[in-house]
Amino acid sequence: MMYRPGIGSRSTLKETRSMITDQASANQSKPASGQEPTNVERRSLIGAGLAALLTAACSSPTENGAQRLSSSGLATAGERDDGTDDGRSVPNDPFIILLKGLYQPVPKGSVQHNFGLTTVDLNDGSYSKTRIYPIFGIRGSTHQDKSIGTFYVSLATGRCVYDLPGGAIAMEFIPGGNFPVVVPDGMGGQYDEGYLPLTILEATGSYRAFAGGHNHMVDKLHQLVAGAPFAGFPSSGYDELCFCMIFQRSVPSFP
Repeated sequence: MMYRPGIGSRSTLKETRSMITDQASANQSKPASGQEPTNVERRSLIGAGLAALLTAACSSPTENGAQRLSSSGLATAGERDDGTDDGRSVPNDPFIILLKGLYQPVPKGSVQHNFGLTTVDLNDGSYSKTRIYPIFGIRGSTHQDKSIGTFYVSLATGRCVYDLPGGAIAMEFIPGGNFPVVVPDGMGGQYDEGYLPLTILEATGSYRAFAGGHNHMVDKLHQLVAGAPFAGFPSSGYDELCFCMIFQRSVPSFP
């Protein structure tokens, strides 16, 4: 799965991944900490990682600070709070969401539709799902502890779907991803830490402008049974903690 790096300096993005990994490890690597992080711990993790992510999103050597903020579409906290939950508000570019929770298989034929998408078949029996939480840029979704949608992924097809308020997005993993760090959890499992790039195949509703864009995942996946990453997925137990930074445009791969 390859990946095209992008916005922001090489050092800034390396620091971002390091901050997320270090902060999450501090919260989750204790032998007795097999349970999911508390709200305080999760917010601490979010605070440590997203400052650098947002800096990277706004960085450009050819624009001044005000121009970068305007052209990136990043809204202030007050502007985000003015949004509604009716699904009609256009998300920021980029926006950031968190995938969190145990993956569950999606039985063949159990999904009533593909959310208007034509490049995926959620009924083929190869997909698994977990929950989506808002972090930045989904207007009207200001409660980070409240799930706003469902994430579907298929290792067989290399494709995934984000079912979000006001629309859905289909993506495909591309070359360049890596899980270079595997940390034992002290309870017979492990944390698979890495990053994955995706290209956006199609998008509906409020997300139509993101078709052809890019998603950068920064992942700390808790594999409950140690072994090769993704072995026995999802039935052997996989608890997700993954930040997704989603752009309208295709960007060069991150270092």
